[in-house]
Amino acid sequence: MALFYVQGLPIGWMAIMLAIIASMGGFIFGYDTGQISDILLMDDFLLRFGQCSTTGVASTCSFTKVREGLIVALLSIGTLIGALVGAPTADFLGRKNAMSSECVVFIVGVIIQITSTHSWVQFAIGRLVAGFGVGSLSAAVPMYQAETAPAQIRGTLTATYQLFITFGILVAYCIAIGTRSIPHSGSWRTLIGIGFLWPLILGIGIQFMPESPRWLVRHGRFDDARRAMAATRGIPADEAENHFIIARELEEMRGALDYEEKVRTGWLDCFRPERKQLYRTLLGMTLQMFQQLTGANYFFYYGATIFQSVGISDSFVTQIILGAVNFGCTFGGMYVMERFGRRFPLIVGGVWQSCWLFVFAAAGTAKDPTTNPNIGKLMIVSACLFILGYAMTWAPGVWILIGETFPTRTRAKQAALSTASNWLWNFLLAFFTPFIVQSINFQYGFIFAACNLAGAVIVFFFLYESSDISLESVDMMYCDPDCKPWTSRTWAPPGFENRQDLIEQSRAAEAHKGLATDERIEKVNGSGAGAPPAYANSKA
Repeated sequence: MALFYVQGLPIGWMAIMLAIIASMGGFIFGYDTGQISDILLMDDFLLRFGQCSTTGVASTCSFTKVREGLIVALLSIGTLIGALVGAPTADFLGRKNAMSSECVVFIVGVIIQITSTHSWVQFAIGRLVAGFGVGSLSAAVPMYQAETAPAQIRGTLTATYQLFITFGILVAYCIAIGTRSIPHSGSWRTLIGIGFLWPLILGIGIQFMPESPRWLVRHGRFDDARRAMAATRGIPADEAENHFIIARELEEMRGALDYEEKVRTGWLDCFRPERKQLYRTLLGMTLQMFQQLTGANYFFYYGATIFQSVGISDSFVTQIILGAVNFGCTFGGMYVMERFGRRFPLIVGGVWQSCWLFVFAAAGTAKDPTTNPNIGKLMIVSACLFILGYAMTWAPGVWILIGETFPTRTRAKQAALSTASNWLWNFLLAFFTPFIVQSINFQYGFIFAACNLAGAVIVFFFLYESSDISLESVDMMYCDPDCKPWTSRTWAPPGFENRQDLIEQSRAAEAHKGLATDERIEKVNGSGAGAPPAYANSKA
């Protein structure tokens, strides 16, 4: 039986469970990201891997900017490579088996780190290997969630990936406070060692979830796909074959597959102008780039300096404050992205974030926050309000879009390219930010403010609204020459007047009111015998 109804359509408990279990991939990344900033401050880690002017005295030890940058940022290089490798892995093994194998890779990286004794290079290599697993998961998890979740809650369930990233960061901060007092190497080895638990939960738990129905359809396993959709809808398996919602969605998938099988796919297909493939690939890569250029990581790296101006000198506490704001506001982001769609929140979020970054940068440039408490308080407030906006819009929104913007036949590859763009810019910012801040200090905020405005403009002119419709319909929408990004909110597949009409017809069919007939299914999906009309007639 269905657990509850959204827009009058059934949702099963399995849909909720797959979101939670799969999102452990985000938790793994968040935990690994959150722990390193605290590990770099632990006495034993400094004594083992830092450069000390007095042997055995941690207060005299430090890392050069290059060494610290490599230890922190090599994870991002690993994730970049992993994201690209993750695409063929997810296509070949299936979404579930790919995630389990990628958890094994991450565990190997943890083992390399935890067995390091005095070589910082070994520790950095361990982070690189762990990054391979994290990067592959970052491409597979949002794609799996988007392909499996019912359209009515696809945004919310996919946004749980970002929620779990912030949760992982917060948990790492909290555990670090407890482990920093453990003598010797136990302080940092315990923090890293706990990281074994998260990939075990994901790698084992995901095997009890349904496989992506779109991957199953692509491999000719139509009965398995029908059962997978029934599980997420909370519909008994014996009713699945004749259930209108499942029949309609399965026919959409088969119609899309019939068309896609006529064309061989490869990496070059991601860059072909036909069917707006190049358009969508560049859009996904650009959105992921601007998610990094919002400047969110800048606050997590340098928030401690700002908070010192109001008497908070413990950087561990500072990180927990920022992490808690980020985590708490992401819950609001899940609601915002589902209630208001994709375009509007990203546009408003970009403008909101830009405003507070201008305030932050202007205040820090005008006065020294370490000697002027009022300026310091203003900068703290502006930083928190920036994070509030980021956590509710750009943080979850971009990951949702990566899962639902691309067609099935190239989704894994385009998602991998987009995610690789994220990790590339993550690395560049993590490595070069210390050098940039040394030169221009808080004026760095002006650069991020301009990037936020640029991101909002790009969303307005290039991003199509993909909420409330199936992934196959999203593909049809991008290929409709009469649909523009700013008019896409009301677009619906052929046979429906607008998007609201689509929702109402589906709701009526579920209630057995007879408004959705077999004739309508044929009209929308091309009878399953070939490509739907929108596929056959679409133009690039």
